[in-house]
Amino acid sequence: MKHVETVIDPVTLSVIQNGLQQVCNEMDLAFVRTAFSPVIAEGLDRSDGIYARGTGDLIAQGELGLPVFVGTMQFSTRAVIERARSIDEGDIFILNDPYMGGTHLMDVKFVEPFFYKGELFAWLANTGHWPDTGGMVPGGFSAHATEVEQEGLRLPPVKLFKKGVLDEEILSIILSNIRVAQQRIGDIKAQAAALAIGKARLTALLDRYGREVVDSAIKQLRTRAAQQMRAKIETIPDGVYTATTIVDSDGVVDAPLEINLAITKSINGLSFDLGGSSKPCRGPMNSVIATTKSSIYLAMKHLFPEVPINAGTFDPLDIAVPEGTFLDARYPSPVSGCAAEVSQRIAEAVFMALAPALPERAFGAPAGTSGNLAIGGFDPETGRNYVMYVVTGGGYGGSAGHDGISNGCSTIGIAKTPPLEILEQRFPVLFEEFALAEGTAGGGTHRGGFGVRYKVKLRRGEARASFVMDHGRVGPPGVFGGESGLPNSIEIVQNGVSTTPPHLSKDQDVALKPGDYLLVRTPGGGGYGPASARSAGLVAQDLARGYGCGAKRED
Repeated sequence: MKHVETVIDPVTLSVIQNGLQQVCNEMDLAFVRTAFSPVIAEGLDRSDGIYARGTGDLIAQGELGLPVFVGTMQFSTRAVIERARSIDEGDIFILNDPYMGGTHLMDVKFVEPFFYKGELFAWLANTGHWPDTGGMVPGGFSAHATEVEQEGLRLPPVKLFKKGVLDEEILSIILSNIRVAQQRIGDIKAQAAALAIGKARLTALLDRYGREVVDSAIKQLRTRAAQQMRAKIETIPDGVYTATTIVDSDGVVDAPLEINLAITKSINGLSFDLGGSSKPCRGPMNSVIATTKSSIYLAMKHLFPEVPINAGTFDPLDIAVPEGTFLDARYPSPVSGCAAEVSQRIAEAVFMALAPALPERAFGAPAGTSGNLAIGGFDPETGRNYVMYVVTGGGYGGSAGHDGISNGCSTIGIAKTPPLEILEQRFPVLFEEFALAEGTAGGGTHRGGFGVRYKVKLRRGEARASFVMDHGRVGPPGVFGGESGLPNSIEIVQNGVSTTPPHLSKDQDVALKPGDYLLVRTPGGGGYGPASARSAGLVAQDLARGYGCGAKRED
């Protein structure tokens, strides 16, 4: 008998759409409130979602989750579906393999089948950034890695929970291969608890409306999202739009990497060609295809934020696999910088390419770096090893109507710097400065936002610092005559001697002793329109606040 799809009135459809969203939001909140690591509990570096039972396609994702995970968790859920030999209620798969729909090894996914009245209805999944998964350096951001094994423990899809029971043997293997292992059980239980909340809330939604109605609503919501994205794409004139963005270096070879993007708008929609980009690199700035595609997804969502998020949002986007480039990483290429840094250069290329076609929606390039910094060592006061992982914000680009936001979170997500008081309580460091970096913004009719400047000093013991950042070679570009923001800068002071990293924004195993410190300045956003057209009132306001006008150095 042929299935007839249930016709759902607009009000009910909207209620179910918001109900699915709320399920994910509550998973996000449960994860944050129960996580142990500051990067999750305070920095919000995590995400939760609902995925289709047969394909892993996105149904809904929490509003409080990182946008870059929108696409990647589709691919990782699909990897579980393809490789799972059997599934039972209560099973939870763990994986972080970047080549199976992942990002970097620190982003650990939990994927659980969701059963309703004994039948598989969907998959629930979440991602949390673990502060360490082993590897060459504390924190996993190995700037000099030349193969993925040097970056940490790589997990294919395996059942960490079997019918609701934690597998102690698999857990012991994981904990035996990572630093600060005693702290990870808190994050593991938090991820599992978030999925449990999701099951309870999704069950309640199905109890209220019934499986058939919710199933039909999911299909209709996907169709409508695709229609809305196609309607937005129709506002772009037919043609080919190009842009080139630069990654500072791969951390091993001191030469820039190019992302060359060509976007073709035609009657069929938008097609994206990255095939002219640089070849695979030796260092950790290779990007797996899941991250490459997700970077384009999130860029389009930035340009058209009113389009709802589900798999249909991406149906009109045709992304060719850029084989033979560093944007289609294959084993054993190192990839620790792909999600946090390369993804933002890809998104920047989309923004810059489509700016002429969408002048009212365009903006100068944002800071475009997560500012990944990890400091790990032994604290003699507590008698314990530690790993501190920090992300920092930067300036957003100016737009047609406004100056850019200062100290905004990275392009790829809502993760933010954890409160400094929390970091100073948990780790033997002192932030002697954390302030806006005045003068870093790109000048323009509407200037970019300012980056931040911070100084972090080691208080006791010995430690190693590693960092993978970007936009240190060139600053975020402006649009329509706007100026570029100032680039990232890092100063290392050891025993009173100041040095700059050879690769500008990337280094590892920087030895720190008490009193040594790092001084970091994050990029400002690019400007929109010529600075000569900026109103006298706005210039006076900037000067009165000590901001300066344009991208002037702080010397």
